[in-house]
Amino acid sequence: MKAPAEFISGKDIAQFIKFGAVGISNTAISLAVYYLCLFMGIQYLAANTLAFIISVTNAYYWNHRFVFKKEGGLSLKSYLKTFASYGVTFLVSTALMAALVQGLGASEKLAPLACLCVTIPMNFLLNKFWSFK
Repeated sequence: MKAPAEFISGKDIAQFIKFGAVGISNTAISLAVYYLCLFMGIQYLAANTLAFIISVTNAYYWNHRFVFKKEGGLSLKSYLKTFASYGVTFLVSTALMAALVQGLGASEKLAPLACLCVTIPMNFLLNKFWSFK
């Protein structure tokens, strides 16, 4: 049986680091949209949805160009796969956020940050092995 380190290449590690860099900017955009929506009086789940749509479009562009370096132009197929990948984690994040806020009484301002601990690794794996494969 192979050791776990044999399954992870230097390229995988580099991609994960680049994915993290894109993710930092993407998270900043998402949180900025989310908090702006809250400030404007938009309900937190609606704010989360709008932030999701804007941030996935940003993520797709930079993951395509910088992280996974796909040849050729942007494609609708890979964009839709990216949207679906992030959609899975969006649903997980939304369920977690609702559980944290409504079930545990957590702050609606801090709940999105806690959800990132689950969604970041999920997003990387889904994008690497499906959206940009």
